[in-house]
Amino acid sequence: MSTTTIRLPPLLKIRVAEAARRSGATPHGFILSAIAEKADADQRRADFEAIAQSRYEGIVASEKTIPWDEMRGYLQARVAGEKARRPVARLLSP
Repeated sequence: MSTTTIRLPPLLKIRVAEAARRSGATPHGFILSAIAEKADADQRRADFEAIAQSRYEGIVASEKTIPWDEMRGYLQARVAGEKARRPVARLLSP
């Protein structure tokens, strides 16, 4: 484990100490947990963006897509427990 020094403004230091006390953690443990949560959220966002980019590239490569109004109706019917015909992808409009 390595050491990193952070300087907290006085009011933030008080807030961290109070939050740590309420959660039953030490200020150090609270800060580590907060940093880990933020790093996890950043990783999830990066993963999401990578998947979105990959899917967009697939749409561009195939030149096909399903109009949102058709997909939305299909999804609403499925959520409602109804049988629904799956929309068919078609060429993008020029």
